[in-house]
Amino acid sequence: MHEITLCQRALEIVEQQALANNATRVTAVWLKVGAFSCVEPSSLSFCFELVCRGTLAEGCQLHIEEQSAQCWCPECQRDIKLISQHVRRCPQCGSDRLRIVADDGFQIQRIEVIEE
Repeated sequence: MHEITLCQRALEIVEQQALANNATRVTAVWLKVGAFSCVEPSSLSFCFELVCRGTLAEGCQLHIEEQSAQCWCPECQRDIKLISQHVRRCPQCGSDRLRIVADDGFQIQRIEVIEE
């Protein structure tokens, strides 16, 4: 389960940003997870809550946006958007030779804090 490591690193960044802005508490965090990032949103939520205990972010709301991946199908020469890492076939022609062009992976999009 690599979600725990991702959450620990995300929390480090969230706390750094919160402290740099004189925040006393983090109230919400928005994360974006790419379709091929191999991150399970339910595991991510569980791990995030776990790593936030005893920190500025304890009890904050976590918002997870699942982002589609941009792929290219060489068979039908089309750009394709896929929303699941489990579907690796072109919805137009059925080819399994898709090339991932863009997948945003895992990103912190926004942090909501309470300042002193």
